[in-house]
Amino acid sequence: MTGPARYVRVTVALALLSTGWYGWWMATGRGTVALGYLAMPVSSVVAALAVRALRRETSPAPVGRRFWTALEIGCLLVAVGFGVLAAQAFVSAPELPSMPVLGAVFAGAGLLVSIWGMGRVPVGVTSRYGRFRQWLDRSIAFLGCAVILWHFGLLPLFTAEQQWSGAGLAILILTFAFAAGAITKVSYIVGGPVDRLAVRVVAMTGLAVGAVALLDGMFGYDGILPGQTICLPLIPLLITVAAYRQRVADGRQPRRGNVWLPYLAVAAVDIPLADVLFRAPALGDGIGEVRLVVGAAAAVTALVSVRQWVVNRDNARLLRERAASEARFQYEATHDALTGLGNRVLLRERLDAALADAGATVLLVDLDDFNTVNDSLGHDVGDELLVAFADALRAATGDDGVPARLAGDEFAVLVTTPGRDTAVADRIMTAISAPISAHRLLVHASAGIASAPAGTPASHLLRDADAAMYAAKQRGKANWVRYAAGMEKPAQADAQLGGELRRALDAGEFALVYQPIVSLVDGRTIGVEALVRWIHPERGTVSPAEFIPAAERTGLIVPLGRWVLRETCRQAAAWTAEFGPDVLEKVGPNVSVRQLHDPDFVADVRGALADSGLPADRLVLELTESAVLRGHQVLKVLHELHDMGVRLALDDFGTGESSLSLLRAFPAAVVKLDKSFVDNIELDEEGSAAAGARQAVARAVVQLADALGLATVAEGIENQEQADRLRRLGYTVGQGYHLGRPVSAAALTARLAAEQRVAA
Repeated sequence: MTGPARYVRVTVALALLSTGWYGWWMATGRGTVALGYLAMPVSSVVAALAVRALRRETSPAPVGRRFWTALEIGCLLVAVGFGVLAAQAFVSAPELPSMPVLGAVFAGAGLLVSIWGMGRVPVGVTSRYGRFRQWLDRSIAFLGCAVILWHFGLLPLFTAEQQWSGAGLAILILTFAFAAGAITKVSYIVGGPVDRLAVRVVAMTGLAVGAVALLDGMFGYDGILPGQTICLPLIPLLITVAAYRQRVADGRQPRRGNVWLPYLAVAAVDIPLADVLFRAPALGDGIGEVRLVVGAAAAVTALVSVRQWVVNRDNARLLRERAASEARFQYEATHDALTGLGNRVLLRERLDAALADAGATVLLVDLDDFNTVNDSLGHDVGDELLVAFADALRAATGDDGVPARLAGDEFAVLVTTPGRDTAVADRIMTAISAPISAHRLLVHASAGIASAPAGTPASHLLRDADAAMYAAKQRGKANWVRYAAGMEKPAQADAQLGGELRRALDAGEFALVYQPIVSLVDGRTIGVEALVRWIHPERGTVSPAEFIPAAERTGLIVPLGRWVLRETCRQAAAWTAEFGPDVLEKVGPNVSVRQLHDPDFVADVRGALADSGLPADRLVLELTESAVLRGHQVLKVLHELHDMGVRLALDDFGTGESSLSLLRAFPAAVVKLDKSFVDNIELDEEGSAAAGARQAVARAVVQLADALGLATVAEGIENQEQADRLRRLGYTVGQGYHLGRPVSAAALTARLAAEQRVAA
């Protein structure tokens, strides 16, 4: 049982004991009346102990701790004040005592501390306007509550034949103020460290005080003792119950404030108003009370009128904000946030309307190689380019159409002027013939034009325009094509190929072959390049030239490359376990640019090495120059791989425009001379100028690599003469059909075993 729960039982017992004593005293008349004054101070001490137990058990927030500490101190001071009254009762018995000044000081101080603590309880409003509205509501509620407490509680005490002492009246007035403030306060607590229901229970102490005043007003001197023995002990009991409520309410959801309290205050102030009007006191006999009550009613009515004006103004503002919000939501639902153009939803609405009345023509426009801008310059530059292209599209369309952005770098134009589709397409191509955006980027676009008669579904028209755009890209990009029947078949075949790739990946239809990398000195296999093959169940072996681009476009190159990486590491580790640690110096899977942009790629490499047990320096990732030239993010990934110990090979070296500058920023370990410099390199220099140029490039590459401490591999060696020539130029490692064709893992295992036997 929690601490506050135990104290609730004690205060209940004390209240029952005090009530029982009063009944016994009334029946027998035995004993001293002073015993009736003990319940209040003793119960107040118990209430203080209950609040202290709450603070120790729950560790409330600073605001909550401040409130409950103030209430604990208030209970202790009230206990001292009423203890002084009890001591006076034993001195003056059998007469009932008046509240001594010392007791009133302590009890009044306790009430003031409690009032301060109640006033410091937060109500969850932070804005200046919100606080104004809240104070307006609380003023109305407090005034209504105070008037009814005054009229029916305090006024009878002032007009009773048996007058209370000034100290006693001061205590009652403070208690009424505390009760009125608590009742008003609790109605606006919507959350926070102090439970709303707990404060409501504290506010109910005003009922006990009101009962004391009512007894005194009705029975005068005879009402004092039942007030002391029956009503006042309920105050510490309620505080103890409030502490228990706070203990069990921790973590519960707050409730909404009582917005109806100001209107209840109007009804409350009407009760004393009706009372003074129907009793119709004679002039000079209660006219001051009539004026007070009528004035209070007028003040409450005026405040309510002000409140109603504020509410009406707020409602009007909310209606305006709602209308603006709905308009904004409608705009956002039909427009692209980045470019301000209409989006797919708006285009479909306009298309549906156009196709319902008459035919429609639509242009589908796609930026060529937009991903290169994102990858190399970053997404912020890419977004700026999209905005600049949207502005160019809007200007080129003019009054002849409605431009829209569908998704990514895909745009559309609904042509609204018949016969102007060709002119719009030409204007678009002209608009981007010069550099655009703040970065002065030169971009190209491919467009497809399609028309449809009335009654055609919008999806069919967009499908035809997409097929025409796909045809434009297939014809070399940077142009537009009008749709013709059957044009959608290549696009459908490409989409179908993407679906088959997904199925093939799940079904395990891919396999790896390994092309040997051979020492030109002794013919020994020192490494392999891993190449992926698709073994289709119906079509047989599908060429990588066919499915790799589709995998790139669909993004399936990432899971496919992950499988190639893990399978290569697993097989290399198996060869190492079978033939010893010196069997292969390097195994090289190819890596695409999409993989380098995958945020999990470095983790994939680390996981493949850890699972297979392959040393990191045996893994050589082969990358093309176009993959490396993709911005800071790619270089960051490459440096992370290099720091792991993984070696990086620059494939097809010498074919790009920035090959030499790449070696300064790119942490390469291996340079692979492109096959184009190996073809016909065996021809006599004097008999072929082209062969002489190739030899010069090959010699320059190997010398540059040696100077930088890089290994070199000559690709595409197809005869012994080429191998000999390259060896004389300084190359010690080569790759090509003459040295070894791509073979299965089993065939390469047999080759390694044969080489090991020869070496033995």
